[in-house]
Amino acid sequence: MSVPSPTDSRPRIASLGLLFLVVTSIGWGFNWPMTKLMLTEWPPLTGRGAAGVIGGLVLGALALARGESLRVPSGQRGRLMVLALLNVFGWMALMSLALVWLPAGEAAVIAYTMPIWAAVLAWQILGEHLSLRRVIAMLMAFAGIAALMAGDGVHVTQEKLLGLVMAVTGAFGFAGGTVLGKKYPLRMPLLASAGWQIVLGSFPVLLIGLVFETPHPQPITYLGWLTFAYVGLIGFCLAYVCWFAALTLLPASVAAIGTMAVPVIGVVGSSFMLHEPLGIVQIAALGFTLAGVALATKS
Repeated sequence: MSVPSPTDSRPRIASLGLLFLVVTSIGWGFNWPMTKLMLTEWPPLTGRGAAGVIGGLVLGALALARGESLRVPSGQRGRLMVLALLNVFGWMALMSLALVWLPAGEAAVIAYTMPIWAAVLAWQILGEHLSLRRVIAMLMAFAGIAALMAGDGVHVTQEKLLGLVMAVTGAFGFAGGTVLGKKYPLRMPLLASAGWQIVLGSFPVLLIGLVFETPHPQPITYLGWLTFAYVGLIGFCLAYVCWFAALTLLPASVAAIGTMAVPVIGVVGSSFMLHEPLGIVQIAALGFTLAGVALATKS
């Protein structure tokens, strides 16, 4: 592979990184309504855990087909486990359970307050400056979340609150994985690194689901298998690989900005695919939350 000259390396890297972010945002955006549909036929942890394991194994097979080694370098195993825990296990398990109590559109918006948490963690871990503007932006985003949870009226149930806590916790953990992955990157090929993280993060979710969940009584239909395939091959394989690639090419804050399109796609996709409400309250809350995220991560 040729090395770009100093004058053109930054534009090329930025353009390629933004392209990876576009693919990630589309894949993860439609993953919200697809997962919501999948959970009508699959138990939440079993379904997403199995999809993740299969997706990770596919990435491992692709890495071997490309002649890449799956060996984890000496001294990297602990780092790999931590990143798998934050980027995959916590995110997947908590978001899968959050979808049981929250509409897919609401869960997507709440989850992608992640750039706000990433800005705070980058301030602490990477030494990035946390300005007053970013503090104000976080308050804006929280106000948007409050309006979103109010929905058509103020009826925040205990179950809905539990979904909110799970979604926010998952977002915070994913932000931690984003920042730590930037500070302590894995010295492995991209496909191997993504495959290992997905398998290690998904397998415990699958085991927990098999032990504690009860299968749906009805047989899985073609829609159940179709959504399962999307979650495994697009939501995990394609989107995660593009996300990790974007992190290697862009600053963590810039990569986090790219995820702002995910809740937009998730809410609009949920409106069309699941007939979830998209009224003035949801649009205003979505806009306020995204405005806060944009302000918090603006350089």
